[in-house]
Amino acid sequence: MSMLYPELFRSLEAVRWNMDRDVPWDRFEADRLSDEQARTIKMNAITEWSALPATEMFLRDNRHDSDFSAFMSVWFYEEQKHALVLMEYLRRFRPDLVPTAQELHNVRFEFDPAPALETLTLHFCGEIRLNHWYRRAAEWHTEPVIKHIYRLLSQDEARHGGAYLRYMKKYLAEVGDTARAAFAKVGVLMASARRTAQALHPTNLHVNRALFPNDTVQSRLPDPAWLERWLDAQIRFDDAWESKVVERILHNMGLLFERTFATVQELNRYRKEVATRLAAAGAAAA
Repeated sequence: MSMLYPELFRSLEAVRWNMDRDVPWDRFEADRLSDEQARTIKMNAITEWSALPATEMFLRDNRHDSDFSAFMSVWFYEEQKHALVLMEYLRRFRPDLVPTAQELHNVRFEFDPAPALETLTLHFCGEIRLNHWYRRAAEWHTEPVIKHIYRLLSQDEARHGGAYLRYMKKYLAEVGDTARAAFAKVGVLMASARRTAQALHPTNLHVNRALFPNDTVQSRLPDPAWLERWLDAQIRFDDAWESKVVERILHNMGLLFERTFATVQELNRYRKEVATRLAAAGAAAA
């Protein structure tokens, strides 16, 4: 199968925004940015910086796939630019809240090795979720420039999700039910956020057993409780918005598996079907 990286590079390059030209810095309205809002921008800037350890993880766990590893150059660049544009906003308008080098470095830590297909699906679903979080953040904010920035970021996250989906389709063609089992398992997990006490996003999951419980990106922020407060009390990411996330995950899983999944329960039944097939194939081989 041909490499996806050259095509994905061109498609993302064609729509890439420029921090100087495409952010309307001159439209800033100081009286429309509250202290509360500014502090959330700082936390999101630091969270976006965690693309650094995530990239190190992806490169380590995907040494077998130079195509996907090359794509990480694009993903890493664009995610670090997200951190940079948020920090530039603070540098211009709230310099007292610019993250320190140490605050940024605190979220760079090693992630335990994990199965590559499951990790890919986790981040695919994470991009869908972040696209919706940022869309909601753009609505919550009242200052025009940061509203514009969050819209730019949300569009990037949607494109990243689309790129990850292309790699998932590639692996489906290459390894069949092994990929189906991994994708369906994580899809069920990530579409079941209503049943969990925490927000289901890669930056909020435990990734280093030796550092537990300080082994999530969120736990290493200056304000570890920020994310839940941002979602629940500030941008108010309610059941209606969560339903949009679940709907997109189920829709994309349907595209992958050429099925229709109206509920998480239907996706879970499909996961069990695939697991049964894999077990039977393993028994036959043995």
